[in-house]
Amino acid sequence: MIDSDLQNFIPDLREVENLFNGGELKIRHRFSMGENKLVNTVTVNGQTYAYGNIVPEFTDKTVEKRYIKRYAKLSLYKALSKFTGKDMPWGALTGIRPTKLAYQQMEETGEFEDFFINVMKVSENKTDLTKKVINSQKGYYEKNDLNTDFFVFIPFCPSRCKYCSFISADIKHASRFVDDYVDSLIEEIRASAPLIKKLRSIYIGGGTPVALPNDKLTRVLKEIDIINSGVEYTVEAGRPDAINAENLAILKDFGVTRICVNPQTFSDKTLTLLGRNHTAKDVFTAYDLAKKDFAVNMDLIAGLSGEKFSDFQNSLDTAISLNPENITVHTLCVKKGSYLAEETDRLPEGEVENMVEYSHKTLQNAGYSPYYLYRQKYMAGNLENTGYAKDGKVCVYNIDVMEEIAQNVSCGANAVTKRVFNGGERIERIASPKDIQTYLNKSGDIIQNKLKFFE
Repeated sequence: MIDSDLQNFIPDLREVENLFNGGELKIRHRFSMGENKLVNTVTVNGQTYAYGNIVPEFTDKTVEKRYIKRYAKLSLYKALSKFTGKDMPWGALTGIRPTKLAYQQMEETGEFEDFFINVMKVSENKTDLTKKVINSQKGYYEKNDLNTDFFVFIPFCPSRCKYCSFISADIKHASRFVDDYVDSLIEEIRASAPLIKKLRSIYIGGGTPVALPNDKLTRVLKEIDIINSGVEYTVEAGRPDAINAENLAILKDFGVTRICVNPQTFSDKTLTLLGRNHTAKDVFTAYDLAKKDFAVNMDLIAGLSGEKFSDFQNSLDTAISLNPENITVHTLCVKKGSYLAEETDRLPEGEVENMVEYSHKTLQNAGYSPYYLYRQKYMAGNLENTGYAKDGKVCVYNIDVMEEIAQNVSCGANAVTKRVFNGGERIERIASPKDIQTYLNKSGDIIQNKLKFFE
């Protein structure tokens, strides 16, 4: 429970409280501001901690708000850390994009390491990870307001995974929506094409896009083909039980360059518990089919229910042996809307830290470099998701989206379109409804609203 006189920032302060699972603590926060100084006083269960921070002269209200929020959160973090005796790997950082903050600091001061370690209390280990990601992005990280990534969302899957919070629906039970969804999606793609400026990449996500019947998949790809200028083109094929020679041939014919084959784990027992209707053997079969014609991204999850370190170790070692271009290691988190969230509201840390650290060390020793990372709320161990690329074969779309340095024109239910200004200094967003039926009912309005958004 937090009592603060900064009412507008209470949700942000609660994010810090959640790092320590501090819902049972009685927290009082008071703020005052003098000339070039911010003072935050935090009382935790009767113990008081006071912190003062010298700040530059504020040039506008936006900068002032940023500093007030930053140091209020930092002061609460330091107080809770001292009270509980715990340090978090990412310190007081609660945002999704640590690298974005690092880039901002580099633009202001020329470096970010001192700020991360000595101000925000980020561990040296995570600071070093951030530095490696930034180094891997050289040559791909480009601030240009004309750059545009094009995203299409297909909300259908062979079955719903236990940890999934997306709006994806079991295609067997949602078949009545498929025809209308494809029709509406094609209309939106057609209307959105003129909004693209300098195309950087195309990404079809899900869900499981290849769960669509081949004739429907072909219709969507044919519409996208009109805008394809030979850029990186990714399809999140995802589920091995939906990948076959026929739909891969369709993807190849339309110029797709990269696909995702996502096992999440190579344990058949865990796959069954997750509600994924495939085995580890199916992953090998799908990968062998895909590797012939595409670069491959592969996802694993650290901290899956019931898995020990040895299970994750086997999954990671197996993925590395296949030699895909990208391997992304996700830390499991409890997401609202997932079946997992109905069973628990917070995951135990368990062995997940060892899993994540093993992935960092082992992947780099195998020639993979971390090239993007992001964080989510309620992740086990307050850790991160990290994508690794071999031989510099990064996914440009992942970099652009995580660093928010390019326009993103998005189509489909739950799609979020973004406009960036001044290299991402200002970002505007417009989102489509999450629910499939609502998206269909409002498809005309969605298109008109998007066109106005870009005027």
